[in-house]
Amino acid sequence: MNAIIYARVSTKKEEQVTSLERQRENLVYWAEELGMQVVDVVAEQHSGFDLNRPGLGRLLQTIRKNRIKHLFIQDDTRLGRGEAKLAVIHQLCKLGCKIYSFQQKKELELEAGESTVLHIIAKVEELQRKMMNQKISWGMQRAVKEKGYNPAKNLKNQGIGGREKIEVPIDQIVALREKELTYDEIVATLKGFGYSISRATVHRRYTEYIHTQEAKLTQELEESR
Repeated sequence: MNAIIYARVSTKKEEQVTSLERQRENLVYWAEELGMQVVDVVAEQHSGFDLNRPGLGRLLQTIRKNRIKHLFIQDDTRLGRGEAKLAVIHQLCKLGCKIYSFQQKKELELEAGESTVLHIIAKVEELQRKMMNQKISWGMQRAVKEKGYNPAKNLKNQGIGGREKIEVPIDQIVALREKELTYDEIVATLKGFGYSISRATVHRRYTEYIHTQEAKLTQELEESR
């Protein structure tokens, strides 16, 4: 099982630097002791009250890109302080990543009040997505009923033989994925705009887009050398 390490201290004082190294060593050893394969170690010196941390951004990007499900930290304050901590934990939960605390020697267990806040945030986001999808659905129903809108006109290349390649709004798909919507939620949203697309198609086109962008970036880097 793949895992990632995140260590943080707030200042560059000598004792803090020593603490950072100790965090890294302890966490790597603990993760490997549990049979984990550590794929990356992210360590940074930055205030926990600030969400604009280069290391934190790299951490979330790596977890999302490689679908890592196990994160090891010294304690919950390493992820952040105050509201920043809860915001980070919420994002990790949405990514399906379990958090292990070296201090607790187990999967991170939050205080009752913090767990309640996170639960409320998750429920509110879920209700907001449902309301958005319902509004889109109502709007499309009115467009079809009152203005004679035909969603099928969004599809091109019909009747010319061969298997039809469905036209998809890739920019919208990418934007929705960046907002952490699931593929099922994206399908529901696009259907509201008249696109009859399956989950498999959305996943395939998004994957193709990511691979194309990565190839372009690699080519640009090679050309710049």
